[in-house]
Amino acid sequence: MKILIVEDEKPAATRLMNMLRKAEPEATILGVTEGVESTLNFLDQGQVPDLIFMDIHLADGSAFELFRHHPLKGIGIIFTTAYDQYAVDAFKVNALYYLLKPIRQEDLEIALARFKESRVKDNDYKEIVSKLLSKQPVEKRFLIRMGQSLRLIHQQDIAYFYTLDKITFMMTREGRKYPVDYTLENLEEMIDPTKFFRINRQYILHLDAIQQMQAHTKARVKIELLPPAHEEVIVSTEKSPYFKKWLEGEL
Repeated sequence: MKILIVEDEKPAATRLMNMLRKAEPEATILGVTEGVESTLNFLDQGQVPDLIFMDIHLADGSAFELFRHHPLKGIGIIFTTAYDQYAVDAFKVNALYYLLKPIRQEDLEIALARFKESRVKDNDYKEIVSKLLSKQPVEKRFLIRMGQSLRLIHQQDIAYFYTLDKITFMMTREGRKYPVDYTLENLEEMIDPTKFFRINRQYILHLDAIQQMQAHTKARVKIELLPPAHEEVIVSTEKSPYFKKWLEGEL
């Protein structure tokens, strides 16, 4: 793992390097840059890190300026800052994690674990989506039993699926709830991946069911659904980078 530290405060950079050596002894720290220009110069020299720990307030401007001048594609980004008001901007650039200073060792190790998981899951997820998109677009419809009667529900009429007490439910756009005889894992293989996305272990939602989104802690996203959910609905840290790409039609 090759790491670049973008930090204009030398004590903070030194402290982070020591914490990284403790958490990830095999990692290689390529260097420390202090600002936007020095970071761009570093990247232009051909040294491509796997992961960048990036402070937001730098010596010559905001770290977000980097993304306007360099794609940073394929590089994991973990922000380190003393301020929490930049969570929305961090989400927009697909940051893996958002560490608040002073950084705790345990939080750093969680962030590193997220990075490792993202590398494995990114490849797995792209392969799954590629297979799904390569299939013929046959719509899966759901036959729901209501007492002695049956009702056929099309995917476009479904707002979201969720689990509660180990039972999977379907919520329709008109606000009707029905139990279904599938797990969320089963449903992921049956529904249109361009319209539905699994945001965490409990929810798969339709794009049109998203009423409002707000930045949440640790680069997660809080979602208000329509019809409203019975609980707080948050995109997991693991899924947040892919969720952003899905919203933009890149998955």
